Amino acid sequence: MTKWICALFICGLASTAWAAPPCVVKATPDNGAVGVDPLTREIRVTFDQPMSKGCSFVGGGPAFPQTTGRPRWVDERTCVLDVQLEPDHRYGFSINSSQFTNFRNKAGEPAVPYPVSFRTAAGASGGPALTAEQNAAAVGRLGTALQKQYSYRELRGVDWEKLLKENSAALTAAKTPGQFADEAAKLLGTAKDMHIWLEVNGKTIASCHRDVLRNINVPTLGKLVPAWKQRSKAVGSGQYPDGIGYILISTWSRGSTVLETALDALKELAGCKALIVDVRPNSGGAEPLAQKFAGCFVAGPKAYAKHVTIQNGRFGPARERSIESNPAGPAYRGKVAVLMGQVNMSSCESFLLMMKQIPGCVLIGEKSFGSSGNPKPVDLGNGVTVYLPSWKDLRLDGSCFEGVGIAPDIEVKTKADDFASRDPVLDAALKVLRGK
Repeated sequence: MTKWICALFICGLASTAWAAPPCVVKATPDNGAVGVDPLTREIRVTFDQPMSKGCSFVGGGPAFPQTTGRPRWVDERTCVLDVQLEPDHRYGFSINSSQFTNFRNKAGEPAVPYPVSFRTAAGASGGPALTAEQNAAAVGRLGTALQKQYSYRELRGVDWEKLLKENSAALTAAKTPGQFADEAAKLLGTAKDMHIWLEVNGKTIASCHRDVLRNINVPTLGKLVPAWKQRSKAVGSGQYPDGIGYILISTWSRGSTVLETALDALKELAGCKALIVDVRPNSGGAEPLAQKFAGCFVAGPKAYAKHVTIQNGRFGPARERSIESNPAGPAYRGKVAVLMGQVNMSSCESFLLMMKQIPGCVLIGEKSFGSSGNPKPVDLGNGVTVYLPSWKDLRLDGSCFEGVGIAPDIEVKTKADDFASRDPVLDAALKVLRGK
């Protein structure tokens, strides 16, 4: 569900010793700011020590500010990002992250990650202010939804009644739907559930963000995989001289051409003795697309998962999900290795469970993230809609993997700098498929 876009600008590093890694001392607008003038044209970040000229403003989607130029350093401690902001909009990004660390001092030490989230003031056409009565009713609807429509309510171990009571004053005082959604997002973020979000005027407001290590570097892959072909933004392929095929699928997004493009690649590689299917950058999308691709690896129906759905506070019986043979796609019956990692969640975790049922298939990499919710909308009546998970996704044995993830058959632990010129996960797959 969730896509990450990073504004990265990298320059060389000098050598100066500092006793501690650099830290942000001030951001303008700063984290938590509200009522920011939407005519603000720059984001300014100041560090506690001289820096190199590299930058990592990390974020993406509607919350990431629209930029109007490249970041620029006005002095050795202050970096400026030119932006264009909208009224009554929440923005969020991070200065560095666990993976993107190009804000560094002159000794090459990365700055401590610093999250920034702020909301701009409403414009003149923002509509009438919300009343306390409207918001109080919305709080009531939210509490009922959390009690009767949130499938992971008990799993998260959160005292929602207490949280709602503690935050009711801030929620009822909100003057715009955007401000109410901001306060609700803070409350709902306690669950750390990637499948909870809010919507205001067609714009999405996340309740939480994840900072996971991507165990892949796609540009490096293009140099390592022979006969590399970038078929689309989401699909790449290649073939090794000894008859091992390779397909990269970076999303299962509905409305894209990812399935058709992936099936075309599989048709070209159908004669290979073994195949690598790489979904390490894939965070999900539409499960039916994943089912159709996985259907090329089975001759008949194959159960892969179960789920239970909540309705009016009660769960129904467990229902089984299966893949069917895909007559429109090429049939592949050779050995298969699926490359996976922490980015995988939602429908891509379902894909991992599908491929676990394929004879001769081995999953290689790191454990997936563990988040699958099938979220449904709840209208709060004040211009805000909240999306809450409606099911518990289960393995075939009935165990829930929410917050746990899917484990690989062969674990390959990596670090971010392992992928500059090589790929340990890909190397492990090749070793397995070659029988070494």
